[in-house]
Amino acid sequence: MNSLIFKFLEYLKAERNYSEETLRAYKNDLNQFLEYLIDREKVDDFLKVNSQMVRNFCGYLLKYGYDKRSVCRKLSALKSFYRFLKENKKIEKNPATIVKSPRLERKLPGFLTESQMREVLALKPPKEISYRDKAILELFYASGLRVKELVNLKISDVDFENKILKVKGKGEKERIVPFGNYALLAIKEYLEKRKDSSPYLFVSKFNKKLSNRQIQKIVKKYLSKIKNSPATNPHVLRHTFATHLLDRGADLRAVQELLGHSSLQTTQIYTHLTIGQLKAIYKKTHPRAKLN
Repeated sequence: MNSLIFKFLEYLKAERNYSEETLRAYKNDLNQFLEYLIDREKVDDFLKVNSQMVRNFCGYLLKYGYDKRSVCRKLSALKSFYRFLKENKKIEKNPATIVKSPRLERKLPGFLTESQMREVLALKPPKEISYRDKAILELFYASGLRVKELVNLKISDVDFENKILKVKGKGEKERIVPFGNYALLAIKEYLEKRKDSSPYLFVSKFNKKLSNRQIQKIVKKYLSKIKNSPATNPHVLRHTFATHLLDRGADLRAVQELLGHSSLQTTQIYTHLTIGQLKAIYKKTHPRAKLN
């Protein structure tokens, strides 16, 4: 591995507490950029890069079929990398700073309606759904957790009396997330059937911690049965959680805390989903919304 990449990844791991998955993505992006430099720009040194080379790299990616969101992520990785090099006196200027990201069409998250969620959660164990899978679906909808956060939950992270979870989110940041009675009941029923001693809240039939992929397959199995479901992945349940809270008047900052977003701007993507509600309020309250 290139020594500069190695030092940068060590910094991200030690100082920023990035996950192995995130570190792997940074490593792949930087190695791809280095390959591009050698092949297309005839440069084999990160320290000799200028802004035009970074701009050319973005254009190259778009030309060969990368979507804009992927290019934005790779450019963000380069900006972080060169910021690190500048802070460590390896370069005087960050060549990626002035390179603009491709303009993204704002992709609005899909979500299930309340009636669709009722249909999913009406499945009765053990015939229509297993106790474990029922608890997983209930908890996703009750808490808005990311897949990785749910996978890593331990039984000791669940406060059954106060109905709160201790969750480790991105960057190992801890947050407290409440959940409701339906999820509590489903979890208790599932744990009553468990015979193993695993510390993890959700386990496979071999009593091993479930993987992200296994969770995705479980959720897909049940959401695929819902007519007009916008998606069948676990993330749609997170979107649904946030959307239903906002639709019923939850404060945006409270939803930000529940989701574990570091920026309010990230949470604001959900506000478009309540446009129908806003229009109804406007129509009802604005003096010139309707013709007499």
